[in-house]
Amino acid sequence: MLIISSGLAAIIPMSLYLYLIWKMDKYDREPVKLVLANYLWGALGAVILALMGSLILTFFVQIFISDEFDIDLFGSVIIAPFVEEITKGVFLLITITSRKFDNITDGIVYGGAIGLGFGMTENFLYFISNMDNVSDWISIVIVRTLFSGVMHLVATATLGAFLGLSKFMISPLRLVLGLIGLAIAMLIHSLWNFFVSFDETVFLGFIFMIVSVIIFVMVFKLSLSSERKMILKELYEEVELGLIPKFHLNLLSSPERDKTGWIDEKIRIPYIKYATALAFRKKQMRLSKGSSKMFYQAEIDNYKNQISNLLNQINYI
Repeated sequence: MLIISSGLAAIIPMSLYLYLIWKMDKYDREPVKLVLANYLWGALGAVILALMGSLILTFFVQIFISDEFDIDLFGSVIIAPFVEEITKGVFLLITITSRKFDNITDGIVYGGAIGLGFGMTENFLYFISNMDNVSDWISIVIVRTLFSGVMHLVATATLGAFLGLSKFMISPLRLVLGLIGLAIAMLIHSLWNFFVSFDETVFLGFIFMIVSVIIFVMVFKLSLSSERKMILKELYEEVELGLIPKFHLNLLSSPERDKTGWIDEKIRIPYIKYATALAFRKKQMRLSKGSSKMFYQAEIDNYKNQISNLLNQINYI
């Protein structure tokens, strides 16, 4: 019975966290299939590679360290953060090639998805290995659901955020920012593992993770605020060109757009979708080169036509 409970305790919270961070990306949500692909990589591919890498590195460490406690501590504080953040993050190097991955918010969502997938599998393995005592099992479920799983989310989302920041930068700077993001992800992981390795510092670990989550949420909100300003700026040009009515400008970049009454309900949802996508594609087009620039220009033309057709249906323009 506890095996089923362990599965549910691992899957449900991490999946709920995934839904929440996807939902928080309110302006230009990432494709569900791509988000799930990152989640599944964290849950399967990253875990398998991490286990292999950890075994290999631990084998070499045992040549120099004989004390079992020191080996476990080294593995937890050094090897695990190093190997796991690399195996989780490597899939982001594939995801970043998608034209849907273009800023900090996207990096947070995709990186967070990988971290949550990894946390889900890791939690399940911990849960089923501690089924002898129900009270201990419950304690482990609570701690790993509220802290350890969230640590993986924050750590890999940090790497994703740096990759999103560097997406349209020149190559040397992209590499530097990527390495900085990876180093911070490893540091977050290492500090958490260190704090929970000793009874005297467990409480500090909880404080550390609470602060990390607060910073994570603040960065996420700042990124969303930056997106809102970008939407205002890009769509203002369309107001000047007569494509979008002026009184729609603030509505299209605010929570008010989800309310009814400001435009014919038949077109409200597609209108919001096309206008928001238009703003993002205009920015992406300016930052791109070659075939990507041509792709975004085609997308811009398409969204402008879609918006014009929708508004013509209700005689706005």
